[in-house]
Amino acid sequence: MPNKNQIILASKSKYRAILLKNAGIQFTQQAAHIDERAIEEPLLEAEMNAADIAEILALAKATKVSDRNENTLVIGTDQTLSFEGSLLHKPQDMEEARKRLLAFSGKSHELNSAIAIVKNGEVLWSFVDKSVITFRELTPKFIGQHLASVGDEVLSSVGAYQIEGKGVQLFENIEGDFFSIMGLPLLPLLAQLRIINKENIESRNN
Repeated sequence: MPNKNQIILASKSKYRAILLKNAGIQFTQQAAHIDERAIEEPLLEAEMNAADIAEILALAKATKVSDRNENTLVIGTDQTLSFEGSLLHKPQDMEEARKRLLAFSGKSHELNSAIAIVKNGEVLWSFVDKSVITFRELTPKFIGQHLASVGDEVLSSVGAYQIEGKGVQLFENIEGDFFSIMGLPLLPLLAQLRIINKENIESRNN
């Protein structure tokens, strides 16, 4: 695998960083600092689907960081949540998180986890993985107790939950990949990094 000086995760997400670190990938982190809503607005007006929007945002983040880091693999990520025909964003406060979990009760929503690799402004690879999350029936009392237990950490998630923690108690069924739900399609990424590493070795030997 390329070393940490050759890979940048264009995200400050601690959860994505933990997944990469646990997989043995060496990397550094840089936030892209793009205006996601400004990019997203014309896409929504064009009625683009949530998966394509996630991919475009992941590419935008990777490209932005790539522009200031030559000869470096930059990994961009994004995750969109589609619920009853609407694209949702991270809750702004605990009251919005409470309302979101209450709206999800007994229903399903779709997560689209996108990832892209860019080097020197060139898109080497992109991928989107879809997951469907079905909530069990939740009472307002349970939701209040749950949010009090987990705290404002839920505000870092578009769904107002963390599958790797107590949030798993909210679900009735999950269709999809665990890592993708956490925001990083890890297995496809690792496979692509191996391909890139092999191509680099072959290029140096020729």
